Amino acid sequence: MLIGWKHFVGLLLAGVLGAFLLAWSGLIGVSASTGHWKATDWFLHWVMRSSVRTAALGAKAPVFTEGMLPMAAGHFEAGCAICHGSPALARPESVGRMLPAPPDLKDKIATWTDAELFQIVQHGIRFTGMPAWPVADREDEAWAMVAFLRRYRDLDAKGYRALAGYAATQSTATDEVLETCNGCHMPARLDVESLVPGLAGQSARYLEQALEAYGSGTRPSGTMAVAIQGLSGVERRKLARHFANLSAAILPSTVQSPLARRGETLAVKGDPERRIPACLSCHDKADANPAYPHLSGQAEAYLANQLRLFVGKTRGGGPFRALMTQAAANLEDEDIAALAAYFAARNASRDPAPR
Repeated sequence: MLIGWKHFVGLLLAGVLGAFLLAWSGLIGVSASTGHWKATDWFLHWVMRSSVRTAALGAKAPVFTEGMLPMAAGHFEAGCAICHGSPALARPESVGRMLPAPPDLKDKIATWTDAELFQIVQHGIRFTGMPAWPVADREDEAWAMVAFLRRYRDLDAKGYRALAGYAATQSTATDEVLETCNGCHMPARLDVESLVPGLAGQSARYLEQALEAYGSGTRPSGTMAVAIQGLSGVERRKLARHFANLSAAILPSTVQSPLARRGETLAVKGDPERRIPACLSCHDKADANPAYPHLSGQAEAYLANQLRLFVGKTRGGGPFRALMTQAAANLEDEDIAALAAYFAARNASRDPAPR
């Protein structure tokens, strides 16, 4: 008897129908309490590792710096420790009964490359409860988390608390929301490598508009999306006024290098031929628009990162975001480095910010 294509089609349809009926019958268990068969568990993990390995091909990790760690550690405490636990606090017992259970990261991190960890952090993993990064366009934040994970296995409870901001929030703050902000933004937490901005002394209007932009998604940030979730408009305004009324932190000045001097030329005069406006025509003036941030004394790493985001059109922001995106459009990497070096070293005393 010859088997023709009709027989193959019939067998295929019968198989599909049989699989559908089996699923409809309810005989396939989905309860987490029973666990997976060993073969199923092996197969799912094999598929996951193969998928992550392939997706990570060609990805190149940036140079990891100490300034990446506090921001990522704070996010880990707010968004990740609830499932994975941390060196300071074990995960809840109920989480260990998930299927699959979130792994102990100290045991697992070493088995992945930097590019693979980035793929997992940025895009998550289906069917495991591991979510994607809260926003899609902030690869810099996901890489900062990879830098933190590389340090994670060497952290004890004290070191973890220091990075995550516990030590910085145990002093005078009594408001829980304010403690969360101080965990990253308290002046004592900032240094020249920080990717976190200093908020003290910025105008209340700028800070309110920034919080509104984070909440609405017009300024994408996975870290800030988690940090401000659930805040009311009243709480946002209260936070803005609090930080606006603080004295601005002055970071240690860097040496006025040739790079910083080139940045000064751009900041003061711009570059008309390349359609780069002078930064100081808008920023850091006594009569500046209070919706514009004060730049002098911010960390060099933070300033450079924000300018790169503007150039890449992924920064977003308040009502004037399009103006700044246009102003930064023609900046080259050397310009960004020069401007960041100049404003970081420019610890000019600030005029009282308009409230």
